[in-house]
Amino acid sequence: MTKRALVLGGGGVTGVAWEIGMLAGLAEAGADLTGADVVIGTSAGSVVGALVATGLDLPAMYAGQLAPPAAEIPARLGLATILRWAWVAAGRRDEQRARARIGAMALAAPTVPEAERRAVIAARLNDATWPERRLLVTAVDALTGEFVVFDRDRGVDLVDAVAASCAVPCVWPPVTIGGRRYVDGGVRSPVNADLAAGCDEVVILAPVTAGFGPTTRIKRQIAGLGAKVVLIEPDQAAKRAFGRNVLDPARRAPAARAGHAQAQRERARVSVA
Repeated sequence: MTKRALVLGGGGVTGVAWEIGMLAGLAEAGADLTGADVVIGTSAGSVVGALVATGLDLPAMYAGQLAPPAAEIPARLGLATILRWAWVAAGRRDEQRARARIGAMALAAPTVPEAERRAVIAARLNDATWPERRLLVTAVDALTGEFVVFDRDRGVDLVDAVAASCAVPCVWPPVTIGGRRYVDGGVRSPVNADLAAGCDEVVILAPVTAGFGPTTRIKRQIAGLGAKVVLIEPDQAAKRAFGRNVLDPARRAPAARAGHAQAQRERARVSVA
């Protein structure tokens, strides 16, 4: 029996919107990916993955992206922050140690209160709980740099797991779970497609693919899967819709529409129906 995985990468508020638009558009074109046996979400993808795996229907998800983003907190992920991450990670062969250094930056950064940020994630997820289906949510231990994968067997609240996966260093507060502090799973890789090992067919929606170390390289992750893989990245129209700040709630609706439109052109590449 064919085992299918849906991998959803990170990319901020616009990444969430683009992925939902893409999934809705593909379903309308006859390629509904929401029935995947395994759903893997990193950062923005953890939000979408949780919504998909818990059974929220795509029309409702898409309509939600087109509505005014009342519950969002405006923020900016600027070039200076990205360059700081790159500088910390550059030239370090020990990737876990590099992640710990980024985690240290996150722990020291001034941000909104953790509870305030958690409320935003809870609103996005409608306070959902872990589904029966296999859902993997990625994060990184801010102190040790250890890569962590949350699932329903870890005994962690789904909202907390997703909040951890979305805790962009130096933008949002690290998330406390069981006395540990966690940051964005994208610190390890914006996609983490290697978690789909063991699946026969893998579809990857990746708003961002560039990372800082060998483990993050999407081509290496895909090559190691030994599966039929379809990688879908934003086209030029989608990138324009994202604008210069992927955390800008005002760009959410344009990004969702761009994903929906791009899906019509990507349908031929997706065999899962």
